[in-house]
Amino acid sequence: MRAALALLLLVAAGTAGAQMYKWKDAKGLTHYSDTPPPASARQAEVKNFNSAPGADLPALLAEVARSHPVVLYTAADCAACAEGRALLQARGIPYSEKTVSTADDHAVLKKAGSPGQLPLLLVGQNKQIGFETATWDGLLSSAGYPASSALPPGYRHPPVGSAAPRRPSAAERERQAQEAARAAAEEAARGKRPPPPANAPPDFQF
Repeated sequence: MRAALALLLLVAAGTAGAQMYKWKDAKGLTHYSDTPPPASARQAEVKNFNSAPGADLPALLAEVARSHPVVLYTAADCAACAEGRALLQARGIPYSEKTVSTADDHAVLKKAGSPGQLPLLLVGQNKQIGFETATWDGLLSSAGYPASSALPPGYRHPPVGSAAPRRPSAAERERQAQEAARAAAEEAARGKRPPPPANAPPDFQF
């Protein structure tokens, strides 16, 4: 139990301030990722790990965000990207932003549907390459997003992250595995200890 909890905390820490997607593929296997699932995905769910306490989305907006999550791909010194970001924020759209700068980032961008042009806007399974106010507004409205902000006062957009997040090094993976194994061993040892006598003091231990 403790080992599972430790692993869950590691995942939550790595996704703090981000959106995590859960979905099943055609074989029924469950997947977790920080990017929207493919069109063939079934039972897709989205969890917003927002750093603002109590900043849950209103029910209708939360439903739209689950069925049509918004992801914005941008780059530094990109005027059109800044305009697109401003539109999303002014309209109160809950979205996650991915920056593109490295070769790995560009590979992810290409897989997402852009040959290299930015910004790229994903609204569920729909996409728009380049910024154009009317087109973006139409795409968001078609998905069911409100025309004006319905975000709660304490809402914070997730921190911006790289399109291709850095993978843990071999040393980091080994350390995490050792920590999980240690927690599992401690839990197993604790389960083998006999219960204290019924008349033992509260702090009694074998």
